[in-house]
Amino acid sequence: MIYKKNILAAAVLSATCAANANTAPTQELTKKDPLTFQQWHLQNTGQTGFSLSAGQVGEDLNLDFSDRMGIKGRGITVSVIDTGVEISHPDLVNNVVPGSKNLVDGSDFPTDNHGHGTAVAGLIAAEEGNGLGGRGVAPYANLVGFNFLDEQSVASWMVSHGLNEDFRALDRFTDPRVFNQSYGSTPSAPVDGTLANNPRFALEEQVMQDITLDSHWGRGAVYVKSAGNSFRNYNAYIQGTRFLVLPYENNQFFNNQGLPFHDANITSSNTTNWNLVVSALNADGKLSSYSSVGANVFLSAPGGEYGQDRPAMVTVDLTGCDKGSNVSGAHKNALHGGAELDPNCDYRGTMNGTSSAAPNASGAIATVMSANPALDARTVRHILASTARKTDLTHDGVSINFESATGEQVSYDAIPAWQTNAAGYNFHNFYGLGAFNIDDAVYKALFTGVSLPELQTTQWQLQEANVAIPDASLAGAQSTTVVEENLTIEAVQLKLNVDHERLRDIAVELTSPSGTRSVVLSARTGFLNGTDGGFTNTIMLSHHFYGEQSQGNWTIKVIDTDKGTSSTLIYNQNIGLFRTNTANNTVDGVLKDWSLRIYGH
Repeated sequence: MIYKKNILAAAVLSATCAANANTAPTQELTKKDPLTFQQWHLQNTGQTGFSLSAGQVGEDLNLDFSDRMGIKGRGITVSVIDTGVEISHPDLVNNVVPGSKNLVDGSDFPTDNHGHGTAVAGLIAAEEGNGLGGRGVAPYANLVGFNFLDEQSVASWMVSHGLNEDFRALDRFTDPRVFNQSYGSTPSAPVDGTLANNPRFALEEQVMQDITLDSHWGRGAVYVKSAGNSFRNYNAYIQGTRFLVLPYENNQFFNNQGLPFHDANITSSNTTNWNLVVSALNADGKLSSYSSVGANVFLSAPGGEYGQDRPAMVTVDLTGCDKGSNVSGAHKNALHGGAELDPNCDYRGTMNGTSSAAPNASGAIATVMSANPALDARTVRHILASTARKTDLTHDGVSINFESATGEQVSYDAIPAWQTNAAGYNFHNFYGLGAFNIDDAVYKALFTGVSLPELQTTQWQLQEANVAIPDASLAGAQSTTVVEENLTIEAVQLKLNVDHERLRDIAVELTSPSGTRSVVLSARTGFLNGTDGGFTNTIMLSHHFYGEQSQGNWTIKVIDTDKGTSSTLIYNQNIGLFRTNTANNTVDGVLKDWSLRIYGH
C-alpha cells in the first residue's frame, strides 16, 4: 500500500516538476522564519550568515523543488547522539517524539550543558513556519536526543545507537531511521585493528550492521558520521596535558604541502562500512579549512567556516544569553550578543565543523527517505551517490615534491583531482562521491520502486607480500591479489600489516581491476608514534570504486615519500615546543601482508 501511494504521488509530482522545470526557484523558503534568509546552506543567494563576508550564490543543498512539494522529512525520526539536546527549545519541541534518554540520570530529558547537540538538532529539524529563528533541512522530521558524550559506556552506546534497554532493535514507526554522530577523535598513533584487542568496536560494528540491514522490517537505517576537523592540525593529550600537534616542513609551521595532516581513514569508526562519512563544505562550495578528508568520505555537505570572517551555520542555541554559544557581549558575528532578530540569544551564527556537515547530511537523508519511505537504507545511499554533484570543479588535487633517496627531485600525485571511475562515478578524496543534491535525490527516490539486491560481503582475502618499501622512492612496494567474486562494489575495506619506522612518510594506494587508483592513506599524516611505527591489522575504507566490478587483479602500492626532511611539532603554551618524527627510518620498511573485503551486490 505504501509503495502504490508513492508511485501515485510520483506521477503527480512528475507533472508538476515538468511544468516548473524552466522556472527560476522561488525564494519562499527564505521568508517563513526570521533567520532563514541567512541560512545559506538551504538556499545560497550570497548571504553572509551574519559574518563579515558572503558566500557563492547557488552553493547549497539544492532543495527548492523538495521544499515546494512539501517533501521535508515527514515521518522520519533522526537520533541526535551528542552532548544532549534541549528538547524543550521552542524551535525543536514540536518535532521531538518519545525516545530521548538522559544517559546519566535515566530520565527522558537529555540535558545539554554545552549546546553542541542542540545546534546539531536544529540543523536537522528545527521547526518551519512558526515565526521563530530559522528551520532545519528536514523541518517535518522527528527528533530524539541522547547525551552520549556525557556517558560513553557500552550500554549508553547501545541505547543511543538503536537498541532499547533490553538491547533489542527497535521497529516502531517513531524509531530512528537516521543516526547522527557529530563526534569523533583524531588518534595520534595508528589504530591496532585486531578485533580481538578491540572487542567493543567489533560489537558496535555488529550492531550497526544489524540495524542498517534488518531494522524497520528490513528497511534499515543510516548512520551518519562526521569525518573530523583536523586538516591542518589536531590536539592530543599526553599524560593528561593538552598539546597542539602540527606539521613542520621547509622551515614553515603548518606546512604539510597541501595534504591533510589527519587522514580520516585513521579513525577506526570512520572505516566501517556502516558509517556514512561526511566532509565539510564552506559557503563557496569548497572544502572547509578544517575538514578531515580521505578515501572513506562518502559525500560532502555544508559545514561552513567560523561565522566571523566567513559564514558558518545559523541554527538554534541553548535558550538565554547566559549559556550556549550566543551569550551577552560583543561579537564579530552580528547575530550574537542579543541582536534585534534574536534578543534572547536562542540562536547562533557560528556553528561549524564536520559536526555541522553531518546533521545537514542527516536532514538530507531524512528528506529523501520521506519521499519514498518504502526504500531501504542501502538504496537511499545509492540514490544519494548517483545524484551527488561535483563541487569545486577546478580543484587540481595535491602533488608534492621531494628529494628521492638517490638525490633526484621527484613529484608525486599525492591526492588526485576529480576522477571518473570505470562505473561512471566521480570521486575526490576531499569530497567523496560529491556534494548532497537533495532535489535530484528526491526526484529519483520518487521513481525508484525496487531496492538494491541483497548485500553480499566477501571474506577477508589475505595476500602475503613481504616486500621492502624503498626509502624516498616512487617505486614503492607493490603486491597483487586476485578477487574471484564478481560483485558490483558498494565499498572496499583494506587491512594492512606494515613495518615502518616513520609512518609520516607513507602513502598507501589501491588500484582496482578496472584501473582506478585510490589513495587510501595520504602521505604526511601526523602520527606521534615515535620511531617504532607500523600498521597492525589496520583497517581502511575506500568509496573510490563505487559501482565498479570486483572481479580481477587488485594491486596495493605503499610509497615512502620523504627521507626525513619534514617533521611533527607538539606545543603547549606552558610547557613549550617540541619536535618529533625528525629522524628518517634507518632501514627500509616492509609491506608484510594485506587483505581485502568487498561489500556489494
